[in-house]
Amino acid sequence: MASRCGARMAKEMRAQYEPVAEIGVGAYGTVYKARDLQTGKFVALKNVRVQTNENGLPLSTVREVALLKRLEHFDHPNIVRLMDVCATTRTERETKVTLVFEHVDQDLKTYLDKTPAPGLPVEKIKDLMRQFLSGLDFLHSNCIVHRDLKPENILVTSSGQVKLADFGLARIYSCQMALTPVVVTLWYRAPEVLLQSTYATPVDMWSVGCIFAEMFRRKPLFCGNSEADQLGKIFDMIGLPAEDDWPLDVALPHCAFTARFPQPVEMFVPEMEKLGAQLLLEMLTFNPYQRISAFNALRHLYLQDKSLVEG
Repeated sequence: MASRCGARMAKEMRAQYEPVAEIGVGAYGTVYKARDLQTGKFVALKNVRVQTNENGLPLSTVREVALLKRLEHFDHPNIVRLMDVCATTRTERETKVTLVFEHVDQDLKTYLDKTPAPGLPVEKIKDLMRQFLSGLDFLHSNCIVHRDLKPENILVTSSGQVKLADFGLARIYSCQMALTPVVVTLWYRAPEVLLQSTYATPVDMWSVGCIFAEMFRRKPLFCGNSEADQLGKIFDMIGLPAEDDWPLDVALPHCAFTARFPQPVEMFVPEMEKLGAQLLLEMLTFNPYQRISAFNALRHLYLQDKSLVEG
């Protein structure tokens, strides 16, 4: 019965959405650009495989999708819209879930790669950061931690509008996580994640700091090849934190790292002015409880409109 129902749903999906091109194959499944045959507009189809228990889809997946659907009603300008969800049963152990999102042609990585030298103007970076933080503040105020912020998960429309993607899906994807080591993501991970300590919304703000610096540099800030190497590269910039700030019960002890002192931001991001460097360091604060929030970062003097500040 379940397979018949699944086949019918799959047929309905094919009747409504016509795949145009494969956008990419990630750790979590395949993404297609498709045309909605009812509206003629382009959408992004993301196929995710979810492990099924005896009652069908895990409750965590159902909750996650329900939350994403609820966010759709707010229609936040800096959040990619989830337009439809369809589950088509594959086997007793696994269900294929297809998520239908609005389609955006490029991500921030592509956008930065296409920018001619010497890079983005400072005012453009500030505009992108305001939109980025606005979307993230919205997620955090709805108790959603993104957990995997990187330039590939930040979409930029042709008119320069920023839209956060792939949020709230970490639990859906978690069954695949252990199978595919995504090394690049390591570069945007907060110290508490690298140390496998407990974490909450501040992990996203660390990633924001890394991406903020990358908008100036046009290359990642910390490029480690393992958790320990990544931490070492972070400490080369911010210094080895005090032992009191080191989380308890983590695999890597404080004494595993040599003492080093904080270095000036301009050594790593020479194009960044003083106020911007100050904001960056508030994002790249080792102790997550002292790290700036998206709400407060939006109100930082660096991101204020000059005309409003002067007025």
